[in-house]
Amino acid sequence: MKLRELAYDAFTENLLSRQISPGQFISQRELVALTGMNLGAVREMIPRLEADGLIRSVPQRGLQVMHVDMELIRNAFQLRIMLEREAVRHFVTVVSDAEIAALRADHEAARAAAASGITPDILAQAQQTDWDFHDRMIDMLGNDLIRTIYRTNAIKVRLIRNEDTRMLPELAVSVMDEHLAIIAAIESRDPEAAENALLAHLTSARQRAVRI
Repeated sequence: MKLRELAYDAFTENLLSRQISPGQFISQRELVALTGMNLGAVREMIPRLEADGLIRSVPQRGLQVMHVDMELIRNAFQLRIMLEREAVRHFVTVVSDAEIAALRADHEAARAAAASGITPDILAQAQQTDWDFHDRMIDMLGNDLIRTIYRTNAIKVRLIRNEDTRMLPELAVSVMDEHLAIIAAIESRDPEAAENALLAHLTSARQRAVRI
């Protein structure tokens, strides 16, 4: 992996862990310190961050990290819904019975753990189960362009969640239930039902985000 790609990954990790704040102005020197990369790698990373909408250049002020606002929420969720509607309909037709069974088992385990009492580890498990499910459906499209667009948008969605809509303890069970409804439709090999269950799930997530 090239240094600029390592720098990009380090930047996004710092952004999602809130070591970098939305709306913050940041210098190249600070980016060097945060990413642990050299100045050359940071300078090569910046055009990609700008292209992905994660930072912008402000005349006479420098680099500003993207901030969470209603426009970001609207655009990020609109793109997510567009991509995942196509993905879930395809997923229904190609996923194996064995993988569906594994998905159900993972979600039922995460739901049971959350229902028995939330701990940080259980919450992290539920969140990872959530992310992995959506990522897997996108990956099954076998389209690198869509995968790249989705991953970049996912950074923005997860940043929004860090503001207010991350997997909160009281939401863990309901989110797993929403996923299990999607999985039930996939088990039935019903693309229409799977798409409708997915839309209900993503609409719920978007509504939580709008309340920021």
